[in-house]
Amino acid sequence: MWKKSNEPMIKISKEHDEYLKSIKKEKNFIKITQILIFVFGIILWEAAAKNNLIDTFLTSSPGAIFNLIVKFIKDGSLFKHLYVSTTETIAGFLAGTIMGLLVAILLWWFEKLARIMDPYMVILNSLPKTALAPIIILWAGMGFSGIVATAASISVVVTIMTLYTGFINVEKDKIILLKTMGANKLQILRKVIIPANIPSILSVIKVNIGLSWIGVIVGEFLVSRAGIGYLILYGSQTFKLDLVMMGVFVLGIIAAIMYFFAAWLEKKVIKY
Repeated sequence: MWKKSNEPMIKISKEHDEYLKSIKKEKNFIKITQILIFVFGIILWEAAAKNNLIDTFLTSSPGAIFNLIVKFIKDGSLFKHLYVSTTETIAGFLAGTIMGLLVAILLWWFEKLARIMDPYMVILNSLPKTALAPIIILWAGMGFSGIVATAASISVVVTIMTLYTGFINVEKDKIILLKTMGANKLQILRKVIIPANIPSILSVIKVNIGLSWIGVIVGEFLVSRAGIGYLILYGSQTFKLDLVMMGVFVLGIIAAIMYFFAAWLEKKVIKY
């Protein structure tokens, strides 16, 4: 078998071709299984609700959630709430990730500063960010800025500690080699440290998506008058649990879309 590429035709052995096919089959099996688990769970949930095996007042049902989603789409309010929460999440995600990356680079650049800040980073990481959300919102402002600050505060310390650990664990031989060739610290950062930590950066991006959503929902619980978090809070306060479950369901879908985009980006960057 021959494989096309920009280079001359490359011959692939039969064994290697079978190995590639087995990997593809395994990936397809995992994807199909994931979809079937989701579909089976929805069917089981709906069947249990229709046969009164569960209390729909507490758990709602897929049919009721779907009808509520259609209602909110028709009056346009769902898109309004989605827009508010998504923009807050993206802003908080970008702020937390970029700030965390820059601070990690700063700590790597100045080793004494890293040693000084080490206990403070551990303490900051151990603080319950959700419990501090009211204070953060009072400092940053009631509204968009406060919610974004809450989302960023949850992810920034994790980003700093994860990336800094990756930076200092890069193979010393590579750094020594560049130093012997006359490279300065900026060149070492660009040519060795950052490229070696691309997988860590992409992993942090995927984790920060979930952390940013947590921060946004907590912030919306406290001060927002729109957004998915507001819908969930309003539904729980008025005992409209269909609305609560709809908010959770929509939140899961949007978070999954963002995660799959990050996973797609990871594949493209690593391949490049």
